[in-house]
Amino acid sequence: MDYAGTAPAGIPQKLLDWVTEVAELTQPDSVYWCDGSIEERDRMNELLVSGGTFIPLNPAKRPGSFLARSTPSDVARVESRTYICSALEEDAGPTNNWAEPVEMRARLNGLFKGAMRGRTLFVIPFSMGPFGGNISKAGVELTDSPYVVINMRIMTRMGAQALDAIKAGAYWVPAVHTVGYPLIDEAGNRRPDVSWPCNDEKYICHFPETREIWSFGSGYGGNALLGKKCYALRIASVLAHDEGWLAEHMLILKLTDPKGQVFHLTAAFPSACGKTNLAMLRPTIPGWKVETIGDDIAWMRQGPDGRLYAINPESGFFGVAPYTSEKTNPTALHALDHDTIFTNVALTDDGDVWWEGMTDTPPDHLIDWKGQDWTPASETTAAHPNARFTVRADQAESIAPNWEDPAGVPVDVMLFGGRRSTNVPLIAESYDWEHGVFIGATVSSEQTAAAEGAVGALRRDPFAMLPFCGYNMADYWSHWLKVGEKLGDKAPRIFQVNWFRKSADGKWLWPGFGENCRPIEWAVRRVAGEVDAIDGISGRLPCPGDLNIDGLDITNAEMDALFELDPVAWAREADLAEEYFEQFGDREPDELRHQLALLRERIAAA
Repeated sequence: MDYAGTAPAGIPQKLLDWVTEVAELTQPDSVYWCDGSIEERDRMNELLVSGGTFIPLNPAKRPGSFLARSTPSDVARVESRTYICSALEEDAGPTNNWAEPVEMRARLNGLFKGAMRGRTLFVIPFSMGPFGGNISKAGVELTDSPYVVINMRIMTRMGAQALDAIKAGAYWVPAVHTVGYPLIDEAGNRRPDVSWPCNDEKYICHFPETREIWSFGSGYGGNALLGKKCYALRIASVLAHDEGWLAEHMLILKLTDPKGQVFHLTAAFPSACGKTNLAMLRPTIPGWKVETIGDDIAWMRQGPDGRLYAINPESGFFGVAPYTSEKTNPTALHALDHDTIFTNVALTDDGDVWWEGMTDTPPDHLIDWKGQDWTPASETTAAHPNARFTVRADQAESIAPNWEDPAGVPVDVMLFGGRRSTNVPLIAESYDWEHGVFIGATVSSEQTAAAEGAVGALRRDPFAMLPFCGYNMADYWSHWLKVGEKLGDKAPRIFQVNWFRKSADGKWLWPGFGENCRPIEWAVRRVAGEVDAIDGISGRLPCPGDLNIDGLDITNAEMDALFELDPVAWAREADLAEEYFEQFGDREPDELRHQLALLRERIAAA
């Protein structure tokens, strides 16, 4: 079969050869080059509805929207099956699963051989980031899943314009995906398709030296939408290391104060730490305005003026639906009013969607995420805990007018946060960039469920990049130190925040949600030179009275508790950090050892 025959005119030979090579391996019935048009979107939706993957939602309640249900074995990223296939195991580091690249290629070739028989191979050219900027980069995903096509259309700038950029010589990353469910076997026998094709065997593989992504067996989320975590973080972090920029698991906000001064902030939070809520923050301080540039990923490069500039490389939100509500995140909820793909949420009797936490009282009857009848008396949840929505970013009322500026936005403030009930204060400023890297490297959250390990035990998630750094984490820290050295006095200021501190009797000390604008306001005022700070064990703290708590029902004792720093507890923190660093051996940067020594000096002085 002439797989190249359907290609648009002017395709670079390298791309044509690669598509042909993958098609000859996977043996699809046909090859289709995606153009990203509305007509194509409508055809894909019809295809997914006719195949049983999509259920159209009530057009009066949720126009242009669909529900998909995955198989129970394919509901989330599979970290245990995610590999960094670097030439040397030490380049993957102790926090990644490593696989020898030659052996893994042989295994993948066996799995991919004939994997698309009876299906169409879709060629998805896409841009990570707005067109025309020097931070954005292109990619091409090959997949046999129309569900992936329609999600990639939302999550990236996909189609003809991206292909034109590649034709004009833009660098691109190759990514190959199959659900691993061929419809025709080697003997030519055909089997019927299913509504959610996948395979019990799964591999999500990254080859950092050749910048390739290969994903087999899953149709879900970050396993299949290869522009997301696979490219935007794992491969991009390697590109960023080699090219001198940063690819980070960070949201991006635009802040405007009552005087009209504009600041931009990036923030890294591990899961279950309120990242999405912060990305769509509704400030409670009069006169402040907060707008969204990005909710999940930031690519940052030094600009001509020496400052660090950030773009959101994505064009959509792939958010967790459960507990998104009018109380927790009204902005996100309102963005889902139309043209949204929901996956593994519950279906109401009138053709709308529901999930846990969406309303105080659940409906009397639902069809759950497995397609079964559900009532409030059921012992299972109606929606899967990792149920998702896919929606264009500009459907959020909080989206900033300049969110697609190809030059990016200048970063003034960086936040690192975790979920800590003790020790870590509400906010503290790092003493300098090097100390900020130490803070990012030691970010941790307490386990909240027995399934994660001992409840209350600390889970390290440096820079919120633990599952996403495409190379040795210690080398990643060294890279951050080099970037800071290059930025010099134009580097953003780094702060650590903790919304989750509790009192001795286990009650939250800080109200969170929209009130999180208050510590952020203090950080911005520090950058503007409007307030001083007090030196503390973990960093510089607000002076008494400088943190705006006007209108808050919070006592002086509670405020004191939010910033309490116990030297004995912090000595234990230092010991745990040293223990954590030991696994990286001599690749741990000397600067972090120096910061640990300085921390111990501050503890001793306290």
